Amino acid sequence: MDTSEHIHTLEAEGRLLAVAAEEAGPDAKVPTCPGWEVRDLLRHTGMVHRWAATFVAEGRTSYHPDGGLPDLDGGELLAWFRAGHRALVETLATAPPDVACWSFLPAPSPLAFWARRQAHETAVHRVDAESARGGTPETIGTDFAVDGIDELLCGFHARPRSKVRTEEPRLLRVRATDTDAVWTVRISADPPVTERDDAGEADCEVSGPAARLYLSLWNRLPFPRVTGDSSLTALWREKSGVT
Repeated sequence: MDTSEHIHTLEAEGRLLAVAAEEAGPDAKVPTCPGWEVRDLLRHTGMVHRWAATFVAEGRTSYHPDGGLPDLDGGELLAWFRAGHRALVETLATAPPDVACWSFLPAPSPLAFWARRQAHETAVHRVDAESARGGTPETIGTDFAVDGIDELLCGFHARPRSKVRTEEPRLLRVRATDTDAVWTVRISADPPVTERDDAGEADCEVSGPAARLYLSLWNRLPFPRVTGDSSLTALWREKSGVT
């Protein structure tokens, strides 16, 4: 997926998130984020949107902390979320392709990084909002899901801070059954190493449609199918959270 596609997806996912949050109400529990209510989800995602936009809009080339959570609720909070989402989309859509700013995962450019990261940040939290509302969730496209799995496995969990580790080397395979995408995750005492292939004998394989795997790897749904040593999926559940 290219940057324009990510920005388009970000725009659509943010709108869906706001609609689901409004229909659920600020007091609704978020089943996919235990301990959160919808107001917590809006405050968090709106804060992240503003934090991300600042790097691109101001050309910040080093890390800086977010601005904290707002003391807003109800209709004011929802309006605040929508305004921040619109500003992020506008910032990314109008930024120069070669804008120089801080980013934290490999990408063709900082702009490409932020568009991709915020599209996936918003999509996952849109699913959270829909879990609070109930009813039929909106779908996630196969290509977008594959892109998100790739970001999670080859980006987030390639970093030294990943806690997905084992004393003895193990091999986890992730296979999307509705496309030809497959990943081999080599887990050891060091950070995981992911390859986009199916080389080697897996200790455990998780498989299913890409959209379902995407949400499972983000710990929003159970894995659709597990074969082999399920202790690796338990390890993933326990250790793979990203903050």
